[in-house]
Amino acid sequence: MPILAAETSLYPSNLLNELAVTDEERKWWVFYTKARQEKAFARALEGYEIPFYLPLVSKDNIIRGRKVRSHVPLFGGYIFLFTTDEERVLSLTTNRVSNILPVDDSERLRLDLLNVTALIDADAPLTVEKRIVPGNRVRIKKGSMEGLEGVVINRKGKERLLVAVTMLQQGVSVELEDCIVEPI
Repeated sequence: MPILAAETSLYPSNLLNELAVTDEERKWWVFYTKARQEKAFARALEGYEIPFYLPLVSKDNIIRGRKVRSHVPLFGGYIFLFTTDEERVLSLTTNRVSNILPVDDSERLRLDLLNVTALIDADAPLTVEKRIVPGNRVRIKKGSMEGLEGVVINRKGKERLLVAVTMLQQGVSVELEDCIVEPI
């Protein structure tokens, strides 16, 4: 039973597909929020109609002997904004931002975020991976994650597919079998 319903994690819904490709007056920024402020910041951004992406995943917990499901940010503290200069300044008025990182390669970030979204939508058990080490790049050939690209890593003796958000030097990984991947 969820504590609360899942909040908006992508606003507007076409952000990663259409809007980020066609809107040339906006640019990507990575905002680092104050502690545990990601969702409150996202609610404020939605109220201001500022495009953002906050990847959320379900997490099961036991509270007072009952199993509850909550939705937590995949990358703690980080939220991705696609803004004009005026919207970026307006977002700072929420007093929930600790730092802002400019994005040098907007298209690479957009593609990384699309891959992360596909993994979340596949409901795969994800593990956040920090400080990405380059390895063999692969593409999944079949199954619910067909077409996803990432780097193969070895974690605790098991092969995993790492989907990276290069800008953050972080990513998420999912266990895979080598028979479903092909080298790129």
